[in-house]
Amino acid sequence: MRITFIGHSTVLIETAKANLLVDPFITSNGLAKMSIEDLPEIDAILLTHGHGDHVEDVQPIAERDGSLVIAVAELATYFGWKGLKTHGMSIGGGFDFPFGRVKLTQAFHGSSVTESENRRIVYTGMPAGLLLYLEGKTIYHAGDTALFSDMKLIGEQNKIDLAFLPIGDNFTMGPDDAQLAAQWIKAGKVVPIHYNTFPVIRQDARQFADRLGDRALVLAPGQSIEL
Repeated sequence: MRITFIGHSTVLIETAKANLLVDPFITSNGLAKMSIEDLPEIDAILLTHGHGDHVEDVQPIAERDGSLVIAVAELATYFGWKGLKTHGMSIGGGFDFPFGRVKLTQAFHGSSVTESENRRIVYTGMPAGLLLYLEGKTIYHAGDTALFSDMKLIGEQNKIDLAFLPIGDNFTMGPDDAQLAAQWIKAGKVVPIHYNTFPVIRQDARQFADRLGDRALVLAPGQSIEL
């Protein structure tokens, strides 16, 4: 399994059965080293919530590739109304897809689509984290979230091989809370995400990694690992 950190919270996961993309925000991400044209054909797009820096490129990618959009029910309905193939889920629920199992965890954040031209905010359900069970490995993408104590349960109930945790602060956990989250979920490796894309979430990922020790894995945008 090949995993590429595209930038911000966007992650590409290439398995023997499918190419998966989490929270596609590429076009307006100044730190991204690739464009959506550089992506392989995407079989499924997995979303943690509806904010623009997580769903910006859903429509063009899904229309290009016929991708299945997997998200909490309200957000799936929103994209279904736009003509995309969707699969709606809810927090705590799991489903076995041809490529592997997906389970949604809670996340403490917001979730909405902002329609600036109409000065309207559209509610898109609860935010979520993602547990992905792929090729005998477990990946946890926390999405945008604050620290919450049930992360201990996530760590107790799962043997997490790789976790993506936000460290940007202001909108999500900062480095201190993310360090505690990493301890609670007991992941083999932890990749910091959701930082430096905007001035308000600027952080030193290397400093975070030094505090976390050998389990930390700082990936530059465009960098890949094998799991």
